[in-house]
Amino acid sequence: MLATIMQVLDSTIANVALPHMQGSLSATQDQITWVLTSYIVAAAIGTPLTGWLAGRYGRKRIFLMSVAGFTITSIACGMSISLFQIVVARLLQGLCGAALVPLSQAVMLDINPPEKHGQAMGLWGTGVTLGPILGPALGGWLTDNYNWRWVFYVNVPIGLLAFFGILAFMTETRLSPRKLDLFGFATLSIAIGALQLFLDRGEVQDWFGSVEIWIEALCALIAFAFFLGHTLTVETTSFFNRALARDRNFITGCCIYFVMGAVLYATRALLPPLLQNLMHYSVLDAGLATAPSGAGSMLAMVLAGRLVGPIKARDLVGVGFVVAAFSLWQMSGYDLAMGEGTVIWSGFLQGLGIGLISVPLTTASFSTLDPQLRGEGTSIYSLSRNIGSSIGISFVQTELTRNTQIAHASIAEHITAYNPVAQPNALPGAWNIHTASGLAALNAEVTRQASMIGYVDDFKLLFVLTLASMPLLILMRTTRRVTHAAAAADH
Repeated sequence: MLATIMQVLDSTIANVALPHMQGSLSATQDQITWVLTSYIVAAAIGTPLTGWLAGRYGRKRIFLMSVAGFTITSIACGMSISLFQIVVARLLQGLCGAALVPLSQAVMLDINPPEKHGQAMGLWGTGVTLGPILGPALGGWLTDNYNWRWVFYVNVPIGLLAFFGILAFMTETRLSPRKLDLFGFATLSIAIGALQLFLDRGEVQDWFGSVEIWIEALCALIAFAFFLGHTLTVETTSFFNRALARDRNFITGCCIYFVMGAVLYATRALLPPLLQNLMHYSVLDAGLATAPSGAGSMLAMVLAGRLVGPIKARDLVGVGFVVAAFSLWQMSGYDLAMGEGTVIWSGFLQGLGIGLISVPLTTASFSTLDPQLRGEGTSIYSLSRNIGSSIGISFVQTELTRNTQIAHASIAEHITAYNPVAQPNALPGAWNIHTASGLAALNAEVTRQASMIGYVDDFKLLFVLTLASMPLLILMRTTRRVTHAAAAADH
C-alpha cells in the first residue's frame, strides 16, 4: 500500500511545482513540460512488462527493485541542477514506478481468499484514490514552505518503509519463466509511447497542424497494427497473453476501467485550474476544496468492499455509474458566483460514485481469471486506466480551449458601441469600452466568462460519456459468491 500511494502521489505532486522548476532550471514553458511527459511515457511503456518480469524473476525481487529504483531516482530528481538531468531522472523514475501499482494489486488479490477480495480491493483503492487528492495540495504546501525539490524528497521515507516492509513480510512467488516476445514488446512500447507523446504534446503543437504530431500519430497507428497482427498470428507465446482476451469479465472490466480513468482524471485535471484561475483560490484552498472527493471515494470503497458478495458486483457498479453521472450533471451547472459548498458536495458525490465502481469492478474483473494470469492481468488492467486518463485529459483540455474561443467570439460580437448595454452609463466605469484600459478589463471579464462556459461544456461531455458507457455492464457476467472452504476444496 505504501508503494501504491508513493507512485500514485508522484503522478500529480510535481504539477503545481512546475513554474518554480522552470525558473530554477532556466527552462522555457514548453521545455519544462517534459518533466511530466517523460514520466508518463516511461510509466506507460514499463507497465505491460510487469507481468513478464514478475514471472521470470519473482514478484518480490521485482517489487524490491522497483521500490528501491523509484526512491533513488526521486533523490536524483530533487538533486537535479539542469533540465536534462531532471528529465532523465524522471524517465528512470517512471520506468521504476511502472510496476508498483499492478504488483501491489496482484499481491492484495493473492494474499486474500476469494470472499475477501472485495474488502481487499476496497483497501487498495483508497491508496490509489488518496494519491491524486493529496498530490496537488501537498505539492503546493511543500513548494510554498520549502522548495520544489521537496516534492521528490518526500518519497524517500515512504520508499524506505515500503522497501523494508516488503523485504521482511512478503514471500517470493513461484517462478514461471516465459520467453520474452521482443517483437511484441517493442511494437507495443512504440505504440504506447507515441500515443502518450501525441496526447501530451497535441494541445501545445496545435494537433495536426504540426509535423511532430503527424509523426507521433502515424508511429502509434503503424506500431499498434504490427503488434495486433503479430499477436493474432504468432504461433509461439505472444507478449500479450491471449488467454486474457478470452475472459469476458476481464476484457469488459478493462473497458469500463478505461472509461473510469478518463472521467475521473479528466475531472481532476479541470477542477484545480477552474478554482485557481477563475475563482481565485490559492493552491492549498483548491486542494482542500477537492479533497472531499477522495473522502467520498474512501468511504464508498470501504462500504463496497463489504457489500460485494451480498449484492452482485454488476449492480454495485451500476449504482456507482448513476451517482457519478449525477455529480457530473451537478458540475455542468457550475457558475462564477457559486460557493465552495457546491464544489465540495458535487466532488464528494463523484467520489462516492467512483468508489462504488472501482471495488466491485476490480473484484468482478478478476473473479473469473486464472490466478496464474493475475500478474499479467493487473498490468493490462492498470494500463487501461492510464491510457484512459491520458486520452480523457487531452480530450477535455482540447475541448476547453475550443469551446472557450467559440464562447468568447459569441460574447464579444455583442459588445459594440451601438449596443445599449455597452454604453458608458450602463457598464461599470472600469469597463468603459471607449478607453484602452476599460476595453482591456472588459475583455478579461469576457474571457473569464467564456472560460467558465468551456468548463461547463466539458462537464456535460463527461456526463454523456458516463451514461453512454453504462450498457457495457450487460456484458459482465455475475458470479456466485465463492467461500474460502469451497475454493480450498476446488484446489
